[in-house]
Amino acid sequence: MKKMLKAFALGCCLVAATTLQAYASGSTAHKPSPDATIKMLQEGNARFVANKAIHPHTDTARLIQAGKENQGDYAYATVITCSDSRVPVEYIFDAGVMDIFVVRVAGNVVDVDEAGSIEYGLAHVNTPVLVVLGHTQCGAVTAVTAEVQGHGHPLERNIPPLVDNIIPAVKKAIADNPDKQGKDVIPYAIEDNVWQGIEELFMRSPASREIVKSGKAKVVGAIYDVGTGKVAWLPEAKVTEILAKVEQNPERAMNAMAE
Repeated sequence: MKKMLKAFALGCCLVAATTLQAYASGSTAHKPSPDATIKMLQEGNARFVANKAIHPHTDTARLIQAGKENQGDYAYATVITCSDSRVPVEYIFDAGVMDIFVVRVAGNVVDVDEAGSIEYGLAHVNTPVLVVLGHTQCGAVTAVTAEVQGHGHPLERNIPPLVDNIIPAVKKAIADNPDKQGKDVIPYAIEDNVWQGIEELFMRSPASREIVKSGKAKVVGAIYDVGTGKVAWLPEAKVTEILAKVEQNPERAMNAMAE
């Protein structure tokens, strides 16, 4: 039985490696569909959690390839996540060099710089998926939650304007969960911060809105558990609701291109 299980596990890893290679073997390869890409990310995370990672595209040949070729022919996902050292993006999705276009900032907030980076990932690297990835035990969300609740602590001068994007998410989490007090509201704020980031992206980026509406790419929310390695995927229907809400907001940005 053990030999059969071992053979089965090896077969699964070989299938996964073949799939990844098919999607990123050369400039003539087509990008996977958004749904296929999400499945690849989910399968990569499952391998990571099960300690069966295959570590694709991490050898010298891939580095040589990266030095000669365009990432736009290979990268299959854009991920914006927190700068937290406990969130090693390529590892948790069992990905390698030229696989993921990563945007990192404390609290995975979406302000001007982040929105521009995401636009580059979607419109120029042509990734079929954007993942807005929050994580458990997020220090930025925790600090903002404490501040909103009236027991924050002094912060260096550049941090408050960085994390002020998180304030609406924390206030919503508190309002929606009146039975939760103190630190118990933080997990809800972490999820609401993911939705907040997606809404702010759509408000700031007409290009991202059009790419999603055309079906060229999908935006998905997720939360990474730093203690287990698992990525919990949030409902895609919520993204559709947010996009529809933004389309009705007269304050949304309208000019997709820089003037």
